[in-house]
Amino acid sequence: MTATISVFLADDDDRFRGVYRKLFDRTPGFRFAGEAADGETAARLVGALKPAAALLDVQMPGASGLEAARRLLPDTTTKVIMLTTFDLDEYVYEALTLGASGFLLKNASPPEVLHAVRTVHAGHAMLAPEITARLMRQFAPRRPERRHAFAGQVLSARETEVIRYVARGYSNQQIADELTLSVETVRTYLRRMFAKLDVNDRTHLAVLAYEAGLLHEPR
Repeated sequence: MTATISVFLADDDDRFRGVYRKLFDRTPGFRFAGEAADGETAARLVGALKPAAALLDVQMPGASGLEAARRLLPDTTTKVIMLTTFDLDEYVYEALTLGASGFLLKNASPPEVLHAVRTVHAGHAMLAPEITARLMRQFAPRRPERRHAFAGQVLSARETEVIRYVARGYSNQQIADELTLSVETVRTYLRRMFAKLDVNDRTHLAVLAYEAGLLHEPR
């Protein structure tokens, strides 16, 4: 029998909390662990209750969800998913760099919400490749071009190509097609880069690519 996933929710809209409360209470395999209307209360309760996952609204009166994430993530085993009404903005990048496991739009359907929680509970990031690609396209032009921090040291030219495609949201099959490789070879490159760069999933590999300026094609 699979373990029940306890979920905490922080959002300043009581009707929104009510919808999520019913969703988790009525879905087998989930338990609604608690709720808060501001980031300060959320950080305190999540620290005390230690739920498996916490959904934190990015913007709340007083302490925001991001502030709650800053307080929680260094010392918690709770998987954090940030919630927002905005499609793409700086909050997405900041949430991921803080160590959040995912990012979910507040208009996500109930199946999408449940899938996101199951995904992060299993130890994976929940950003779909398409969302990752849109995020990177949004922010890459704002960064000054600079030499990739790992160029000539850790990453080979082929590894750099693979990580660039990951950051653009390509699937393993699409990367294999673009580079004329087998899918298993692509998986091998990814496992090698996860180990070299000390990341656990494709989303954080994409964040690293953004930080390193890899989305700018070499001239």
